[in-house]
Amino acid sequence: MTLKNFRTYFTDTLKEIYPKTEIDTFFFLLIEEKLNLQRVDSVMHPDFLIIDAILSELKVILKRLLKEEPIQYIIGNTEFYGLPFKVNKNTLIPRPETEELVEWVLKEVTELQIRKIEKISILDIGTGTGCIPISLAKNLSNSSISAIDVSGDALKVAQQNATLNNVEISFLEMDILETKELPQQYNLIVSNPPYIRELEKVEISNNVLENEPHLALFVKDNNPLIFYSKIADLARIHLKKGGLLFFEINQYLGKETVEMLKQKDYNTITLKKDLFGNDRMVKAIL
Repeated sequence: MTLKNFRTYFTDTLKEIYPKTEIDTFFFLLIEEKLNLQRVDSVMHPDFLIIDAILSELKVILKRLLKEEPIQYIIGNTEFYGLPFKVNKNTLIPRPETEELVEWVLKEVTELQIRKIEKISILDIGTGTGCIPISLAKNLSNSSISAIDVSGDALKVAQQNATLNNVEISFLEMDILETKELPQQYNLIVSNPPYIRELEKVEISNNVLENEPHLALFVKDNNPLIFYSKIADLARIHLKKGGLLFFEINQYLGKETVEMLKQKDYNTITLKKDLFGNDRMVKAIL
């Protein structure tokens, strides 16, 4: 089958489930992954002949897409903050809004370094793929970064990603809700913990709901800030004076998260919106 004919077949097969723009994204990802072809090749070389063995693989992938399995899990990798990351069903797929959190943290760390803190110590809680600490490590020349997750399987992926991106991260398997103390003192603690309430499942697309790890996504309706409260308590003990606490948050619970931090005597609490105008990030100073 030629590349042009496969694209037509691919689009026709998926058009009842996905919008055209998403189908195109899938197609270009797959021809790069399986055929080592770029987007321009679909225009310049429409008669490129796909050998039967590869065509069979692509048809298997097409069936998985029909079942709404995320393309990132199918090909086993994704990109975050311009870096490559391995992903599987033990990890969440990194999101663009988390890139905004990384950008904010990097800006604030630059300010810390200007204030002559020679080496920045950072802890990421609930690391998943390791996308936050690895992205920070790639962009900070003088830092010591650790990361925690409750899932040993997720940490295996995170360690692979650290190796892939040639950075040193200290990974620890810990259940933060059962943790009474952290390993050391830090200048900065950052976390993107589970924050989607059970009642919000109706808003979640099937490809997320049926594939990504619920342990890393959902919290009970009656205690949606359980992780934030526990991390804030630990941070009060383990952040150095003037240290920074960053959270990615539930867009519907921005005010509640800020109020919780106020009650725990944090100073200069900043609620920040993402590019879509949703309350998505919080910074607090100890």
